[in-house]
Amino acid sequence: MQDLIERAQMLAEALPYIRRFRGNTFVIKYGGHAMLDPQLRESFAQDVVLLEAVGIKPVVVHGGGPQINQLIDKLGLKSRFVRGMRVTDEATMEAVEMVLQKLNKEITALISRQGGRAVGISGKDGDFLVAHKLLIKDESGKSAPVDIGLVGEVAEVNPAVLITLQDAGFIPVIAPVGHGRDGQTYNINADIAAGQIAAAIKAAKLILLTDVEGVKDEGGRLLSVLEAPRAKKMIASGSISEGMIPKVECCIEALGAGVGAAHVIDGRVRHALLLEVFTDAGVGTEVVNRAARAPRSRKNRETDSRALVR
Repeated sequence: MQDLIERAQMLAEALPYIRRFRGNTFVIKYGGHAMLDPQLRESFAQDVVLLEAVGIKPVVVHGGGPQINQLIDKLGLKSRFVRGMRVTDEATMEAVEMVLQKLNKEITALISRQGGRAVGISGKDGDFLVAHKLLIKDESGKSAPVDIGLVGEVAEVNPAVLITLQDAGFIPVIAPVGHGRDGQTYNINADIAAGQIAAAIKAAKLILLTDVEGVKDEGGRLLSVLEAPRAKKMIASGSISEGMIPKVECCIEALGAGVGAAHVIDGRVRHALLLEVFTDAGVGTEVVNRAARAPRSRKNRETDSRALVR
């Protein structure tokens, strides 16, 4: 009986969040270990379908890093990263696009099996993501920009296709590949693509699934809430490094462009989406503008997580 009461309490806790976000769009970046583990794949799809069922409009942007690494290794190619970005030559670009196309259809089918109506597209469809070559600084941030190959920076987001799918009751599933006005195909970091899409449609939330608990402070403690000015200082000092850099930077940019809230959450936790969106404590890090809201309580976070995923 106590177990049933706890579950009922969690449903009651979710109610104000459902009311608040009904009719709004959440852009969710899906990647990492959550795409490899069968149970996590299923729970992610269930979360997406549940969001839609309560009136929230989910948009899924997926990565494919582990799967791309596997294919690159089989092909005898080398993986190299600069500030969390994959250096992409022509051979790597072909591998990236091949893997993302396959994953796109798998994710679409996964959501459909849970009762959702999903449609997979890439950024090249309908000129959805128009890109140009990205030049970035290395880890030191002091030297001249580095050419990392066919890696794209989003120049334009044309959300007409997205809006058409949503209006027809479909869940868009997007592969982060774009093309330039010259026809060149570009590999776009999935976190950055999700952030740019969220900004273009003024989404209520940008949610990034990753393979760590969230953003941690200088002492290795999970930050439930991280203000944008502090995040910038942590990037400059190296406290936020490697693959977390583009995640946090795209959260900051999305907030500046009018996105309601940005979250970095642990995709290795079953039903992480529901725990972050529909509980007071959450399970990851919410990135906010300065003094945007009071910090969330982290009390009983582990208890809440276990109760929901039993």
